[in-house]
Amino acid sequence: MTAVDAGLPDFSAMTPEDVTRACEDAIAACDAGVDAIVATPDAERTFANTLGALEAATDGVSQASGQYAFMAYVASEDALREAGRDAEERIEKYLVDLSFREDLYAAIKAFAERGESLGPDEQRLLDFELRDYRRNGFELPEAERARVRKLSDELVSLGVEFQKNISEWDDGILVSRDELAGLPEPFVDSLRTEEVEGETLYRVSLDYPEFFPFMGKARSSDLRRTLFAKEQVKGGDANVAVLERALAARREAAGLLGYDSWASYAHEVCMSKERERVASFLADLRERLAAKVEADVALMAEVNGGPVNIWDWRYCHDQLLQTRFAVDDFEVAQYFPLDACLEGLFAVSQNLLGVRFEPRPNAPVWHEDVQAFDVYEADGDEAFARFYMDLFPRPNTYGHAAAFTLRGGRVLPDGSYQKPVSAIVANFTKPSADTPSLLRHSEVETLFHEFGHILHQTLTRATYARFSGTRTERDFVEAPSQMLEHWVWDREVLASFTRHYETGEPLPDSLLDSMLAAKTLSSGVMTVRQLYFAHLDQAYHAPGFDGDSTAATRELHEITSFPYTPDTHFQSGWGHLFGYDARYYGYLWSHVFG
Repeated sequence: MTAVDAGLPDFSAMTPEDVTRACEDAIAACDAGVDAIVATPDAERTFANTLGALEAATDGVSQASGQYAFMAYVASEDALREAGRDAEERIEKYLVDLSFREDLYAAIKAFAERGESLGPDEQRLLDFELRDYRRNGFELPEAERARVRKLSDELVSLGVEFQKNISEWDDGILVSRDELAGLPEPFVDSLRTEEVEGETLYRVSLDYPEFFPFMGKARSSDLRRTLFAKEQVKGGDANVAVLERALAARREAAGLLGYDSWASYAHEVCMSKERERVASFLADLRERLAAKVEADVALMAEVNGGPVNIWDWRYCHDQLLQTRFAVDDFEVAQYFPLDACLEGLFAVSQNLLGVRFEPRPNAPVWHEDVQAFDVYEADGDEAFARFYMDLFPRPNTYGHAAAFTLRGGRVLPDGSYQKPVSAIVANFTKPSADTPSLLRHSEVETLFHEFGHILHQTLTRATYARFSGTRTERDFVEAPSQMLEHWVWDREVLASFTRHYETGEPLPDSLLDSMLAAKTLSSGVMTVRQLYFAHLDQAYHAPGFDGDSTAATRELHEITSFPYTPDTHFQSGWGHLFGYDARYYGYLWSHVFG
């Protein structure tokens, strides 16, 4: 046990009943705190008994969400995962209700009118609270404000349903051993098999450790197309309908609040401030990329022996890596065992930031694969933060890579600092009986990216939870994570931790030279895909959008320089549309800082 353990649940023994009870207890405690704020006479209002008290009351709800509703994304048991989803929806709807309480608004407004002299952090917190009330419609007539509230509730439910449909989507293709030509034996051995009419077939799923290698190395374009088309309908028609209901609700809410679109509403509280500025940024970037994209596609067409479809580009990229640079993803992966990657990641972070990370093998975790680490000052003897690493796929759990805040940092009333807790969830290849988890270089980049979020969350010293860690402007939040991505292209950093999983030999200089030489290979195509996503997100949330998300997806696809795949609707599986709505451009925007 360390000081970080205080207040954390026993994740290893958590039950659905625990999740429900923790959620309800947190809400009840928050209600009590808010009622006390409201009951305080206006003449006696201070920052501490109004905004300070509200910060404390809502932080308990945030922790219940971070530690219990979090089970919706990571729990292996169906019932626990479902309880997590229910808790997530219950808490988010409660926070919507709280943000529309007129008596609480009156209390905060009364405090603001007293004109108490505030420090910069306190003034910012007050400004943000008043801004939130304005953006919730508190300057509107009561009937219109009630409609905004109803739409906000609806958006919570739609978001939970959307993510559930993605997490529970399970599809793939069955292929023969011959159809796996081009893929290495360890990959083939890792696949599940099924007996069909006396033949052993191999199942390639949509999980990242299977999908991306197959798209990059399988020689059959037809099979790549089949798998790609399945990936592009993840979430199904049901999620298209959910999304379009959400887009309509956002559009209506923005109109009621006096904005011309949800994009304008979202950008107001971002660094960009205006949707026109985002549109200009994206248009400028597209123009700058045009020549590189054209050259990338031409090179791929040369390799492909003709026009390139979107399910071909990863294969063409891989062929170019091998033939022009003598770089093979799976050969490179042999020098990136996960344990060595973590050692390197930790070493460079510790040396740069003056901290150290200590494993906590006895910390309760939600699955045996999860590891816990405490964070210390380099010469300190008391942990000040913790992070968990849940790095391998499991059925029906979170299917991408992300960092979650389980407990935000903030200054407590006694002057001590609440110890932040975070978690990385990813989907890397699991170790086998005779081979450790080996990461392709792109996966090493993902690991470093997500750890950038972890550092942002755990090293925070923000006074208030409202501004803690990654609770920043959405178009800045990716900057620290993208900064860390650059480290996996640094010769000195790579030389410090790469080693062959069998021999222990470092990554050969010749192979590293080739990797660095190939760094910008296909970079135009890769970046313009992100540009397409950003444009599409803006289109969904712009004035004049007609509500047909699939039509927009199809019409804007020409930005990628590849033909659109008929009968697909990738937006149904695009989880960023809830949480990064109208702000996906932030990934490209953050490159300026990262």
